[in-house]
Amino acid sequence: MLITHDTRCALDLVVDLVNTTPEGDETDGLPDVAALDDFARKRDLSDIGVLSEFDLSAVRKIRGRFAAVFAETDARTAAGLINELVAAAGTTPRLTDHDGYDWHVHYFAPGASLADHIAADCGMALAFFVVAGEQERLRRCEAPDCRRAFVDLSRNRSRRYCDSRTCGNRLHVAAYRARRKEAAG
Repeated sequence: MLITHDTRCALDLVVDLVNTTPEGDETDGLPDVAALDDFARKRDLSDIGVLSEFDLSAVRKIRGRFAAVFAETDARTAAGLINELVAAAGTTPRLTDHDGYDWHVHYFAPGASLADHIAADCGMALAFFVVAGEQERLRRCEAPDCRRAFVDLSRNRSRRYCDSRTCGNRLHVAAYRARRKEAAG
């Protein structure tokens, strides 16, 4: 599956957004408008304007919808969720070459709200995975104490953890210690 630069950026964005969702005793990764503004600026989102409480509420709402896509195992249901996100955003595909990037497609209308911008671009990126029959690549970390979202871009679709250096390594070390303890009797 060919993943263009702008699609990869949208995938990174949607994963980062879903991972701001508070779970258990975690705090919300988007607690206020300033955090939302910081989130958008760190990801170089273009044409976002001045953000407000309305934007924060709208982004939190689509964040929940995207989280549902990552949790969904049925392609038809995931497609329905993605269709709703993209349709509500008023998708308007257009070619652009801004900020030193070569030609690429933006799916949001000029002047769109931040939520519509994210819903359109990220919704289309996820739609490409459903169309390609690759929805199973939209995953949650298998570590028992972590449920972070990620997109498995490994060649053989074998990635199990959001980060092999943290979650994966921690579980492998724990399994090793358990085996050593059992062997020691």
